[in-house]
Amino acid sequence: MPRPVILDTDPGIDDALAILLAIASPEVDLRGVSVTGGNCPLADGWHNARNVLALAQRTDIPALAGVALPLLRPAFTAAETHGASGLGYAVLPPSSAPQVSEHGVDFIIREIMAQPGEVTLVPVAPLTNIAMAIRKAPEIVPAVRQVIIMGGAVRADGNTTSLAEFNFFVDPHAAHIVLTSGMPITLVPWDITVEVMLFQQHVDRLLQVDSPVSRFIAAATRFYMEFHQASFGVSGCAINDPVALALAFMPELATTRAVRIDIEHTSELTMGKTVLSYVGDESHPPCDTDMTGFDSTRWPATWRSMHRPVPNVQLVTAFDTPRFIEMFVTRMEALAQQIR
Repeated sequence: MPRPVILDTDPGIDDALAILLAIASPEVDLRGVSVTGGNCPLADGWHNARNVLALAQRTDIPALAGVALPLLRPAFTAAETHGASGLGYAVLPPSSAPQVSEHGVDFIIREIMAQPGEVTLVPVAPLTNIAMAIRKAPEIVPAVRQVIIMGGAVRADGNTTSLAEFNFFVDPHAAHIVLTSGMPITLVPWDITVEVMLFQQHVDRLLQVDSPVSRFIAAATRFYMEFHQASFGVSGCAINDPVALALAFMPELATTRAVRIDIEHTSELTMGKTVLSYVGDESHPPCDTDMTGFDSTRWPATWRSMHRPVPNVQLVTAFDTPRFIEMFVTRMEALAQQIR
């Protein structure tokens, strides 16, 4: 049976690719695409989600506008990364599907509570919609099956500030609410997804199929590749968001570890930083200072007795990129074959 999934997005080039991957994956029952402000303003992201669903001939799947602004901070977008429209050089015809008036937050709550223990939530945007859903209906916390988040930077510098990844920087207060909520969370950080690269050879392979889907992917990722070349000196582009979506149906792609994660949301100097605490790991004492009169051989046990962080996420620490990329390209080829 396909697993019911809600994709929470801010489309965004890689968000659009995640939508297409969900549609192309028979293991996924995509219940809807909720949208928040992030890579582009809410209105643009909502139109992009609707138009990508129409491109894939799945106007039966609703796109729902959620919260426009971060909880406490001003809006922050990424036109330099995703283009003025959010979809790079791609231009899609407007969807003719009826507009859904239900708020994205209400949709998330309704879907989770309609199937307790069944719905997987995949947020690949700032976590504003999810935080608002928790505050409005805390009963969703034990009712959701799994939450797979793309966000944070754990073992690398951030991609927005020197310390913070974009999604968590845009709304660190929402990230704090979600990560400390008690939901069963798998966190896919940017330092993992940034290594999952789509190259021109993959796009050329897709273009062997004459389809609006392959042409869309080519136009969108051309902008994305130009950004990556200018910013990082690499020839491909990182497709971050599809990585999180893939774990909803191929969890074996990832190696995970139980850790404690929180987000800095009070200091402007470090706003949005992902703060990691290892759990039950003797190899990470707080310091190695030799203190007079202190029995250093007992330091790890002494430290653990004073500081026992409770794990709140499964952190992805490694990912099978070759297997994922082959799966992604193969499924995009199949989707393109269906839509001519």
